[in-house]
Amino acid sequence: MRAAASVVPSPRQAAWLARGMFAFVHFTVNTYTGREWGTGDEPESIFNPAELDCDEWVCAIKAAGLRGLILTAKHHDGFCLWPSAYTEHSVKNSPWKNGRGDVVREAAEACRRGGIPFGVYLSPWDRNSPLYGTDAYNDYYCNQLTELLTGYGELFEVWFDGACGEGPNGRRQVYDFDRYIALIRRYQPNAVIFNDAGPDVRWCGNEAGQAREAEWSVVPSELCFRAEVQTGPGPDADRASLKGIYNSDADIGTLPQILASRALVFAPSEFDMSIRPGWFYHENEAPHPVERLMRAYLNSVGGGGCLNLNIPPMPSGRFDPRDVARLAEFRRALDDAFGAPIPAAIDRCDLSETQCTLTLTLPEARRVRYLVLAEDLSVGQRVERFVVRNGSRVLYRGTTIGYRRICPLPDGVSCGALTVTITAARATPAIREAIVY
Repeated sequence: MRAAASVVPSPRQAAWLARGMFAFVHFTVNTYTGREWGTGDEPESIFNPAELDCDEWVCAIKAAGLRGLILTAKHHDGFCLWPSAYTEHSVKNSPWKNGRGDVVREAAEACRRGGIPFGVYLSPWDRNSPLYGTDAYNDYYCNQLTELLTGYGELFEVWFDGACGEGPNGRRQVYDFDRYIALIRRYQPNAVIFNDAGPDVRWCGNEAGQAREAEWSVVPSELCFRAEVQTGPGPDADRASLKGIYNSDADIGTLPQILASRALVFAPSEFDMSIRPGWFYHENEAPHPVERLMRAYLNSVGGGGCLNLNIPPMPSGRFDPRDVARLAEFRRALDDAFGAPIPAAIDRCDLSETQCTLTLTLPEARRVRYLVLAEDLSVGQRVERFVVRNGSRVLYRGTTIGYRRICPLPDGVSCGALTVTITAARATPAIREAIVY
């Protein structure tokens, strides 16, 4: 237990967690075909975002409180949004700007002008490349990855998924992720790397912004085997196996798992979801209601991870005004909920080595809606269970806290003080903040 309590984030992971939420932008030939996954044989001539305005993207993203932008530089169709030297399936053969355009550059420069960080998604699966399914494909992929890592300034995140199909030779590609990761560390040492198996950030297991009841950032190395190992094996490692553990499991990081694990790593969850039903733009779709976006925020950012919210541009290259309006509505809902913290005096009483009570005393009785708790992860994620009370009334029962836990309280509850009792922890609880809204 003490070993589990000592696993800590790297500086790049800590900086990433502090962002809270950022934007995904899915844009490629699918925007023009109506597909979600392209086939790779789409003609380059269909890509023509005549009104592309990446400054508009950044303005809408910032207005929503999103703190970064990740662009699909290449999706599964293999079409490159930059003029890659290694394929003809790119913007250089499209009519847009007579083949002299570069969406990646325009997005990166707009982010710099707008003061938000930029990241890229480079799909490992390429349904256009004739090399896919061969050893030579990894060279091809690394060449394109190097173009993105060296040509567009600093990146805050590089995003991979595990999508994998068969190449023209009927073979599935074996991805050389170790080589990809080494390139990123060489050229973009401050960028976090998203992948199902780490090394920095893992997929939450769904695309709905839904957190687990207990969302641990400290997880078995069997789940994120590319992450940095920080402990030795658990006491049950020789008698049990975590083979088959996956990101969609409900109990990742719980006590039975850490006891059986070969080692533990720090790998927080990223919650990716789209503002619409699809990841790419479809005219007949509408953005989700703001209530769903708020639920996703409370579950993801409020569950100790980060929210990666996709906004897909229209074929023109601009955001749909309905999506822009929904982002503004989302920001108003966030400001209404978290824009005005209620001052509170905080007293701590240690009940035992792993239990304590925090008493938050308000200047006067007020209606409260949320309590936000945060651990000091520089010494590890420790809290396993806690309860929030107003006098003898239980308002909230929680499990993990981690970087941030948003506790929704019953509607209309009025109180002059809240008590937070940490009933179980892996070591002495280290609470960084407790804020009432």
